[in-house]
Amino acid sequence: MSGAFRKIDIDIYDEDVLHEEELYTADPRDPAEVVAAAKQKQGTVRSALSRSDIPGALSIALDSVPYGPNVDDAKLITLQVLLTIMNSTKSTDIPNVLKALSPEEQDTLMKYLYKGMATSGNDVSGSVLLDWHEKLTEVAGLGCIVRTMTDRRTV
Repeated sequence: MSGAFRKIDIDIYDEDVLHEEELYTADPRDPAEVVAAAKQKQGTVRSALSRSDIPGALSIALDSVPYGPNVDDAKLITLQVLLTIMNSTKSTDIPNVLKALSPEEQDTLMKYLYKGMATSGNDVSGSVLLDWHEKLTEVAGLGCIVRTMTDRRTV
């Protein structure tokens, strides 16, 4: 039996095939602009952290996060910024910080928690990420996890 049939892309003959770029709207900006905006956001978050404004820093970091192809550098910068915030927050302050976030920001934070757990060599330990995950699930509910898992926009 030949395996040649597997080399044919049958989706090119189907009019109703769903392409990845149709699932969500990618960032319309140039990738260099997205990276520059992420670096600028990184500086703003650092200044908020120096003032001990954890909720403000988290809101800034979760505002208009980069989605789509060709913005991997900006996604990595945003992940590092969020890991810095999580690492510098006291465990007792986490629930109040999370309650100050909007539901969309909570869902986005959950995406970054999972991305932080998936990547190796982070500056933050797994126990910190799991602590944030536990407290975010308590505040946002299980729906936050479901929305994160089903959303096609990856961070």
